[in-house]
Amino acid sequence: MLRKASLILLIVLTASQIVSAQSSSNFIDFINQEHTWVDSVFNRLSKKDRIAQMFMVRAHTNLGNAYSDSVAKVIKKQKLGGVVLFQGGPVRHANLINRYQKLAKVPLLMALDGEWGLGMRLMDSTISFPYQMALGAVQDERLIYQMGQEIAKNFKRIGLNVNFAPDVDVNNNPNNPVINYRSFGENKMNVVRKGGAYMKGMMDGGLMTTLKHFPGHGDTDVDSHYDLPSLNFTITRLDSLEMYPFKELIKQGAPGVMVAHMNIPALDTTAHLPSSLSKNVITGMLKERMGFKGLTFTDAMDMKGVVKYFPDGEADVRAIIAGNDVLELSENSKRAIKKVRKAIRKKRLSWDDINARVKKILAAKYWMGLNQRQAVITEHLYQDLNNDSAKQLNQQLADAAITLLKGDTLIKQLDLAEKTALVSIGVDSLTTFQQILGGHFDNSLNFILSAKATGAEVSKVANELKNYKQVIVALHDTRLRPQSKLNYSQELNMLISELASHNVLFNVFANPYTIASFPGLEHAGGLVVAYQNDGTFQKAAAKLLSGQLKATGKLPITINSFFKYGDGL
Repeated sequence: MLRKASLILLIVLTASQIVSAQSSSNFIDFINQEHTWVDSVFNRLSKKDRIAQMFMVRAHTNLGNAYSDSVAKVIKKQKLGGVVLFQGGPVRHANLINRYQKLAKVPLLMALDGEWGLGMRLMDSTISFPYQMALGAVQDERLIYQMGQEIAKNFKRIGLNVNFAPDVDVNNNPNNPVINYRSFGENKMNVVRKGGAYMKGMMDGGLMTTLKHFPGHGDTDVDSHYDLPSLNFTITRLDSLEMYPFKELIKQGAPGVMVAHMNIPALDTTAHLPSSLSKNVITGMLKERMGFKGLTFTDAMDMKGVVKYFPDGEADVRAIIAGNDVLELSENSKRAIKKVRKAIRKKRLSWDDINARVKKILAAKYWMGLNQRQAVITEHLYQDLNNDSAKQLNQQLADAAITLLKGDTLIKQLDLAEKTALVSIGVDSLTTFQQILGGHFDNSLNFILSAKATGAEVSKVANELKNYKQVIVALHDTRLRPQSKLNYSQELNMLISELASHNVLFNVFANPYTIASFPGLEHAGGLVVAYQNDGTFQKAAAKLLSGQLKATGKLPITINSFFKYGDGL
């Protein structure tokens, strides 16, 4: 009891004597320096507790109290270093964070995958900023910096201190099942510009960030959640393309890097070895050759891409041997900690290595201001997370992303008095896009065709559209994540190809790669890329068609031979 009281007193005294560590502008220098608070906490940790600081456990607030209680027991008994939060609600998350931080012997890293903000996990009650593919079209990086600051503010408001973002994978494979729209696009320079602006915005807001997924997950056709992808490129190709954004953003002070689970023979010839377990990749390439001195995180350690060939805790041990500082979501952290201690006894690891990494983790927590524990106030939380300035910024980003590939003249010639058909495909009800344009055109009629529309339904609409001189079509993807091909019926696909042969104006509220799956769409009278089926993008496209907005977005990827990277009128 006396030992515990002394620790608390020392922490309180240390906190009262210093200015918040977040005032440090250089995270990397900060975590590699000595600090009294760090030493005071470290010296009171048992050897087992030091190892535990390297592990983060999964938490949800949508799976019931029993689940939350089970995680609380793990945090209390195993004294882990952090928590990765997933789906749930903001108030429930804030309450859970308060509870877990109160239980913890050492303040916890509280992380969330928020590539487009809290809305990536808290989808129904917080703001979702644009997907990174849409941000890749934005030409004003200042808006993306502001987004980073807003996301940092929202994360801290709810009690989070780490964002596993930005994703700086260069996506040059349209069939990539796991990155795709999560990337800023196919051009490495554009990825660096957008990723740098986003990263700096969050860091200047006091939020720790991680670049992902090193050494680059953009040209794979296997999802590492389910299997181990192979990246069979030369070291020259990897160095000049996949790893380029990481190299450049490390130079700009990136605080964290998340390592992917991929087999890359050019970097390590060990059979079936994921990059996340490779000493050549993490220590040799990332830390020594690139000079990265921040915190290295693994991707989730319960993914099949890492445990398929290294089961029963061996993956955890190898991840630490390889040079990782923090391990996300071990299948069994209790088992992993025991195995790491055994590896140290067998001289596969050393205490010097463990101690140095733990001190960096503690220093990161000090930089975040976790030396001064403050409970999250839940009053007005929802209103704070959904403030008007954030909503306005979200609309500005959508406006800036809208990309016009064809039809500038056609848009200018739209006649407000002309009989106009507003057709939304892929939805089951009237859309925001139709509602706005319906108030703009004096004589318009709405048509709706679901993604699984029957031949009879499609034929009926096709026949009616023959009576309209002005036809505006919107292609929607209502799925949770926009894929490279739309899930439309064959009859719908035929209708789209037929309409494209006429002077029809198309608006694509979907992944831009989907355009390639509609032969003849390049012949349409107009083509607007609106990137995703979000209300802000539907408003932006409607503003473009009503003359209230000039399109400034540029394609961040190549769609086909007709529409290439950088296109946009």
